[in-house]
Amino acid sequence: MDFRSKICLMNFRGFSRSQRTEASPGTGDWFPQLHFPLIKNHQSEMWENQAGAHTVRSHGVAVARIHLHDWLILILLGVILLVLNIIHPFYRFVGKDMMSNLKYPFKDNTVPSWSVPIYSVLLPIVVFLFFYLRRRDVYDLHHAILGLLFSAIITGVLTDAIKDAVGRPRPDFFWRCFPDGKDVYDQWGGVICHGDNYAIKAGHKSFPSGHTSWSFAGLGFLSLYLAGKIQVFDRRGHVAKLCVVLLPLLVASLVGVSRVDDYRHHWQDVFVGGLLGLVVATFCYLQFFPPPYHIDGWRTYAYLQVLEELRPNVQNSEAEIEIQRNERNNNNSSLPVNSSLPVEDIESGRRY
Repeated sequence: MDFRSKICLMNFRGFSRSQRTEASPGTGDWFPQLHFPLIKNHQSEMWENQAGAHTVRSHGVAVARIHLHDWLILILLGVILLVLNIIHPFYRFVGKDMMSNLKYPFKDNTVPSWSVPIYSVLLPIVVFLFFYLRRRDVYDLHHAILGLLFSAIITGVLTDAIKDAVGRPRPDFFWRCFPDGKDVYDQWGGVICHGDNYAIKAGHKSFPSGHTSWSFAGLGFLSLYLAGKIQVFDRRGHVAKLCVVLLPLLVASLVGVSRVDDYRHHWQDVFVGGLLGLVVATFCYLQFFPPPYHIDGWRTYAYLQVLEELRPNVQNSEAEIEIQRNERNNNNSSLPVNSSLPVEDIESGRRY
């Protein structure tokens, strides 16, 4: 093989290698990446290496300081939620002829009230921490927790505000009002309750269902988060991903069904509560994350902004490297080559 043939072979190999890199289904820009992808895009990896690891220790305080006003508003909403739970709701008129639909048994809760924050708030936070340990992205962890808390607190404020304003009696209101079964009415036919004051107060808070709204606010947010992280809408037809995303929604739905089974709510209360929680969760999620069907749905808006700011620097570096490579190739190609000389003499550096 002569010298020119060797040069052509080397160029062909380099071209083939670059083509394989560009067309490989595991490294191209079009390849959907998970939140902790096993194979990274080369260009994305360069940006992320320049950005550095955004951990709680290195960037946590800075990120929290940027969103200080959000945390203050969150605390204010928490105080409002506490006040709404203390004040008395509107005592809607309940007459004797209405009692036929309010005589359902006064049962215990299948899903206790104390368990709602555990599975709707703490459980999603555990999932967020798992992804943080895999990715070390404090933007994702902070925004996921902040968005989840806003989803839960805003839903709670709206739910309790509507409860207090509407004052709809629960299906078991009769036994809350008359625990001994002896009903008493005034001259207008309204009830004169002689039961426990707290039970009567809670008996006027049927619409909408707080268990259901909180469940869909927390677990609905978790479902959207998982949909973005595992790229459920990557058009590859992996139904298993869809099952993972629907599981939190199934749990929230079963909680709503239990409220009807326990005769604590009418079905309309559960339907509106679930819709309210899911809508609030969607709006809160989209404040910090792209839609789950977006190609970068597994990232946060803040992290995308950091990478976008680093993009010109990386592209300039790549351009400089490419210019240097071209200059080196041009210098090599400009060397005089005597095709009549043996290849062994050219490689050994002999001149005549």
